[in-house]
Amino acid sequence: MRIGVIGVQGAVSEHIQAVENAMKKLGVDGDVFWLKKPEQLESIDGLIIPGGESTTISRLMVKNGLFDRVRELGESGLPIMGTCAGLILLAKEVDGAVPGQRFLELLDVRVSRNAYGRQVDSFEAPLRLAFDDEPFPGVFIRAPRIVKIFGDARPIAWHGDEAVAVEQGSVIGLAFHPELTEDTMVHEYFLRKAL
Repeated sequence: MRIGVIGVQGAVSEHIQAVENAMKKLGVDGDVFWLKKPEQLESIDGLIIPGGESTTISRLMVKNGLFDRVRELGESGLPIMGTCAGLILLAKEVDGAVPGQRFLELLDVRVSRNAYGRQVDSFEAPLRLAFDDEPFPGVFIRAPRIVKIFGDARPIAWHGDEAVAVEQGSVIGLAFHPELTEDTMVHEYFLRKAL
């Protein structure tokens, strides 16, 4: 199994470590790597778009020739997981978008950028997952808020009654940062889509 983590900006090394740990727990042999060039998209089994700054990630993905190919791969069923800024990039509708910013538009959701506040408003909270009975430690840093779910998207994680993660086919978008915890359950769930 080969998993790429878009490595133009954001929490790349944390995702790489989380995927390696999740692979061990699942007993899967695989390779996870920084992905910066379009030729690295060939023969991958899954892709992660990390948190960071969505405008910067989008611009650098376009500049590096990744953007359109990632969209094509997502439309053709490649498992993709986006966390925080990655969720914003995957969304079809974005409140507070920077003029001219491009989005992959692979998830039937509307998100609001930085809706949970600034860096000082970051918080941790137990989340309920659709695919596991144990609470998951959600880490929210300048997080986007999912304000509308429509079409084929469905919620898969909640903070109280509020959806904080969705999936649509093989694409997952999270408002939180699972890579910043010791719990690999979310990464394991993603990897099962790539098996």
